[in-house]
Amino acid sequence: MKQIYLTIGLLCCSNLFMTFAWYGHLKNLNHKPWIIAALISWGIALFEYLLQVPANRIGHQVMNVGQLKIIQEIITLAVFVPFSIFFLKEKITYDYLWAGLCLLGAVFFMFRSKIVGI
Repeated sequence: MKQIYLTIGLLCCSNLFMTFAWYGHLKNLNHKPWIIAALISWGIALFEYLLQVPANRIGHQVMNVGQLKIIQEIITLAVFVPFSIFFLKEKITYDYLWAGLCLLGAVFFMFRSKIVGI
């Protein structure tokens, strides 16, 4: 169980870096040439990979790749929605809710053997 919590923690941190690398430049560097934004984003993404690679290696000891991917997607949405609302000042829509519900369904199917003992 410790490996799962460590994996989730590392993936949460890596997602913060990933979200800033992918979308932070839309607010902070929109006046700069795209190549500058890309280079800065790559620099930020380095920290994402320094957390994501160990997270996946640790997580793969107790989960399969599909389960790791679904956890990654849940964390991505959990980080992205507040980021887009509070940092980028985007309006929240029901589409976020529907996407979240679809991901919850994906979690159920990827982990149902552990949830219901199938």
